[in-house]
Amino acid sequence: MAAMTRTTAASNSASSFLDNYGVSVASVKEHGLSRRICLKSCFSGQKVSLWTEVVSVKEMPQKQKRNLYRISCAVTSPTEPSTNQAVVVPSSETTRTECFGVFCVTYDLKESERPKTWAKTVRIAVSGAAGSISNHLLFKLASGEVFGQDQPIALQLLGSERSRSALEGVAMELEDSLYPLLREVTIGIDPYEIFQNADWALLIGAKPRGPGMERADLLDINGQIFAEQGKALNAVASPNVKVIVVGNPCNTNALICLKNAPRIPSKNFHALTRLDENRAKCQLALKAGVFYDNVSNVTIWGNHSTTQVPDFLNAKIHGLPVNEVIADHKWLEEEFTSRVQKRGGALIQKWGRSSAASTAVSIVDAIKSLIIRTPEGDWFSSGVYAKGNLYGISEDLVFSLPCRSKGDGDYEIVGDLVIDDYLRKRIKKTEEELLAEKKCVAHLIGEGNGFCDLPEDTMLPGEQ
Repeated sequence: MAAMTRTTAASNSASSFLDNYGVSVASVKEHGLSRRICLKSCFSGQKVSLWTEVVSVKEMPQKQKRNLYRISCAVTSPTEPSTNQAVVVPSSETTRTECFGVFCVTYDLKESERPKTWAKTVRIAVSGAAGSISNHLLFKLASGEVFGQDQPIALQLLGSERSRSALEGVAMELEDSLYPLLREVTIGIDPYEIFQNADWALLIGAKPRGPGMERADLLDINGQIFAEQGKALNAVASPNVKVIVVGNPCNTNALICLKNAPRIPSKNFHALTRLDENRAKCQLALKAGVFYDNVSNVTIWGNHSTTQVPDFLNAKIHGLPVNEVIADHKWLEEEFTSRVQKRGGALIQKWGRSSAASTAVSIVDAIKSLIIRTPEGDWFSSGVYAKGNLYGISEDLVFSLPCRSKGDGDYEIVGDLVIDDYLRKRIKKTEEELLAEKKCVAHLIGEGNGFCDLPEDTMLPGEQ
């Protein structure tokens, strides 16, 4: 088992918790395991099931492996005596497993005190959890802004060996924020540990492009990361996990990830193009002199790169076609797309850093688009597996398309948008680029040896 820290939330001591549920504290001490007890519970109907992981209390050198034990029991009510004996089950060894702070003991609630409206805990895995995007995103998730004020969540945070200390800092800040819906936080560096039973996987972490690095090199380096994460999701995540890939090049990384996770439906994988959609809406609103919420039906077609196609032909302002509201058609055809593509670079010039906060907001928007019913007649953009699309686009790509959801986490591709010659030519170009990227990573998706022939550098400004 790779090094991992598991933390969970509560108030009273472990001993009093066990006493309340008819589990003898003495039975725990018999095994010499009373110093540190991490509890995790799952409410199911009127019954409570709980298990604990306990680290041996013997002091050992830092580098020496410590035995990990698991104590498990089940009870029906804190007022009814338990007939179950605590069972100690030897588990695998670990080099570093500990819990700390207020997340050390969880769900110290009597059944009668449990909020009746609370749903089953949603488990959210986040890679790159110590990065700047996550620093904005995690607190939105924990606050209830994304999944609702009656939805408890567990955060499972993946970092690297270099970011372990920063991950602990993130957990400390989450502690200090006192979010009542945040029931568990797990931090670690092994995706096979962190992705366990995940309902959502937000894959933000990726290697940034360094000086002199070719796009083909970046595709290969990050492709290996996402191939491994796809395998981990396939092995341990919920079989219906929803995956949003943010790390660039996100379309091809999402394709690699889904190809390495055959157990998970291909429809469940998304590449984040929502920030591009949000930027397009902003530019149309500014040009028309209206507020953002008056702009709808905006589509980003294709790749998250400079070949992306922001679609003004099918977009609407105040329910009217954009080209009826904005009379400057030259601006729409020539300047609009460039403004959307270069927004990230312009932000860096002004602020000296990339767009972390707005990216976090766009991830929130992308999740909400899947769990809240799409308004009648509208749609949203997401990089999805193109199988079954009605636009003649190669089906074995992750391609940004207009989508609509019933709010159940699933979606359908909207198939009746108007495509004129202007759009068709540009959509073809972004499709060709994604096909070329796919050839580059053929060795990572089970299609032979990779061969790169990328004619130009199409990384978006600000994502170098």
